Formats: sequence, C-alpha cells, structure tokens
Amino acid sequence: MIRRTISEIAAMCGGTIANISAGDPAVAGVTINSRKVTPGQLFIPIKGENFDGHDFAAAGVEGGAVGTLWQRDKELPEALANVPVVLVDDTTEALQQLAASYRDALNLRVVGVTGSNGKTSTKDMVAAVLSGAFRVHKTDGNYNNHIGLPLTLLDLSEDADAVVLEMGMSEFGEIDLLTRLAKPDVAIITNIGDAHMQQLGSRAGIAKAKLEIVAGLRPGGLLLINGDEPLLHEGMKQTTLPEGVEVQTFGLGSDNEWTVEAVTGDAISSKFDVKGQNRLQRIALPVAGAHNVSNVLAAIAAAKKFGVPDEAIREGIHGLKLTGMRTQPVRAYNGAMMLNDAYNSNPTAVRAAIDLLAGLSGYRRKWLVLGDMLELGPDEAEMHGEIGAYATPDKVDAVLTYGPLSQHTASEAAKQFEGSSSAQGEKQVRAFEDKNELAQWLRAQLAPEDLVLVKGSRGMRMEEIVHSLQSV
Repeated sequence: MIRRTISEIAAMCGGTIANISAGDPAVAGVTINSRKVTPGQLFIPIKGENFDGHDFAAAGVEGGAVGTLWQRDKELPEALANVPVVLVDDTTEALQQLAASYRDALNLRVVGVTGSNGKTSTKDMVAAVLSGAFRVHKTDGNYNNHIGLPLTLLDLSEDADAVVLEMGMSEFGEIDLLTRLAKPDVAIITNIGDAHMQQLGSRAGIAKAKLEIVAGLRPGGLLLINGDEPLLHEGMKQTTLPEGVEVQTFGLGSDNEWTVEAVTGDAISSKFDVKGQNRLQRIALPVAGAHNVSNVLAAIAAAKKFGVPDEAIREGIHGLKLTGMRTQPVRAYNGAMMLNDAYNSNPTAVRAAIDLLAGLSGYRRKWLVLGDMLELGPDEAEMHGEIGAYATPDKVDAVLTYGPLSQHTASEAAKQFEGSSSAQGEKQVRAFEDKNELAQWLRAQLAPEDLVLVKGSRGMRMEEIVHSLQSV
C-alpha cells in the first residue's frame, strides 16, 4: 500500500494542507469507507449522486485515519480542526491523480484488460501466468472503474513487480481515463459483445470505446486484440498507436499470431497446443469453453512479452483459479454437474455458453437455464429472441428461462424444439416467472448424469438457482 507523509500526499495529488499545525503524520494506505478504516490510513471522501463522503470524514478519523482529503468548496467542520486535512478541488480527481503519481513512482509491469466479456477471467489468467516469475497484484472484485482502479493502484506494495488491472466501462471516455492512470505496458481487448449497447449505440461504438485503452499504452508496449473480431480490425484503422507499440492478434482463427490446435476438453477443462510465435505443447487449462482457450492465449502472449519462462507459464495455467461464477463447476445435490456462469450476461456471452454445451458429450441431458440480459437498449426483445433461435436441439436438450425479457428467448427456442421429444416426456422449453419455481421444477427432473449451465445478468441473481440445486 502507499506509504507517504501527508505533505507528500498533498504534493502528489495537487492539494494544499489546511492546518499545518496538525503535523505531518505518515500515511499507510487509503480508504473511502469510514466503516472499514484501519489505523494509519488516509480517508478520501467521495461525493456521489446520493451520498457525500465528507459527511463521514470525522467518523473515519475517529476510526483511526490520520488525515483526510477535503473539497475546497465545502466548509471544514470543527471536528477536523486538529486533524491534517489536504484541500483539493475535487476529491475523486485527487484520488485519481494520487494513484497516477504513485504508479509512476513504482518500478512496475502493468497489464490492462478490457472487453465486453471475459475481462475478469482473463485478468485471473494473466495474473496466474505472471505469478511464476513476479510478485503479482490484480484487481479485486469489481474494482474496475474510475474509483476502483485508483484504489487498486494505491493498494500496491512498493515491492510489487506486476499488476493486472481490469478496466470496465459503460460510456465513451471511461477506458481513456483508466488507461491514462494505469499506463499499461500490455493492453488486452478480449472481444466486442453487446453489453452497454444502450449507451454506446452499436457494436462498432463498443469497439471504439474499448480501443480507448491504446491512449495510455507506454511507448514500446504491446496491444493484444482478439483477431477473430472484425470490428477490432476495423477500429484499428482509425486508431493512432503510441510510439513503438506492437500489435498482436490472438484467437481461435488460424490466421492469428497466437492460436491453438489439437483442442480437446470436457465440462471442467481444456487441453490444446499453442501455435504461432511460441509453441507450447498440451497446455492443460482447468476451465471449459473455447472463449477461455482464446483468452488464455492473450495471457500467454503477455507473459512472453515480460520474459516469463515456458514452464512457469504452464504451471501458472495449471494452478489457475477463476473468480467465482465464471463457468464455475459445482455439483448438484445428486451429483449432477452444474456450470455456474451467473455473474453476468449478454448475447455474445450466452452464445459462447451455448457453444460450450454443444461441444460437450456424455451427459443424459444438457439443460440451459437463462435469465434476462439487461442494458441491451431498444432492441432487447429481439436480442433475447435471437438467443432462443440459437439454442437448437443439436446444441442443448432443454431450455429454461426466468424473467420477462427471457419470455422472448423461450418463445423462439420453442420453435426450434417443435417435433422433438424429451427423454422424460416433459416439455423441453419452459418459461418461469418465479425463480424458486424454476429451481424446484428442475430439481424434480434432474438426474445425476445431467449437465446444467446457468447464466443471466447480475441483477437477475441466477446463482440462487445453483444454490437451490446444491442444497440437500
């Protein structure tokens, strides 16, 4: 974590000290949550639409903070009269400037990861392959925005060798801000999906927003793009790269610089050979899905950029642990295999999940359980219907949906299943309005030899179905 004096903090974030007589204590880390202050931290009050962290600064100091930032346009309360206070124009911008200054002071390898799908999994993969050679830190949880990323940087220890930063966005300009703070040596764009279509207008708009990551790339750095995505190739034509930046492609297509051959897999793992710039034989990835195979290629390419030995890369992949609810294998109460992919959802990700089920064999029935995909804009009904049309009987054995938008998914899926019969004699496509009812109905049908994949947007909390099927 950052360790500086209050006066050094002020210089780093462009602030001035309000009460010099309060002393110049050493700061050990920062926090924006007055309820989670640890002794020695600096409290940074963030002002949001429905709250103002300045209201909790005194509580933060009582909890052990040795000082606080404070916005100049707000009156300083008597409770902070004897506390070191750093005055700034805007506390959020000061947090960002402080993080950028701290990043510049560290001898650090930085990898930035963005994309519509797979950001978190790819972040985990990059951290895993780098960990064999470096002391690695990575974004924790969903700390991937204009506040979370600066906090991640400020949490780095002085002796960290590398950090892997996830960069999320919902509007133009957000990735531009994050990448200029992080100044990555390697930037990865996993893919272009349909998330945030409502804000960005089109998939081409999403590609443009993701390519903003180039703005902060350090000279001589590496940009890794999914070569299977035409919109990224098109977007690159309008993108100006920093001096000396190299562009490499990864993906399942044979014309990518990083690709694979001899791919095999099951519901919980994949094996393959890496071909292209660096051949690695029989990589064992403890995660299923072609999209994960594609993303781990980006992690391998990043590791090679930093000189990580092949055996360390192999061991890192073998020991990979993904953040929860990303195609996470768990067992149902009766031993049936479930893939909990309930963290988030959009059309691109759901199609990838269906393709995963289509490629798996040896199960009595393959159940696809889908919740609504949110924030898709005015075409959301049509997009849900297209998913239903994609879920054909040659890919999955049954489709269950939950939520009003997923009614469109079920309606189109039912058309695909007309005339086919179920091993149980039950209707193969069902739409539910009650999540618990869905879970209980599926529980009654589920056999130990079955496979269930559960997916939906975060707001649908589809993991509750997984938990219900786990309980004895």
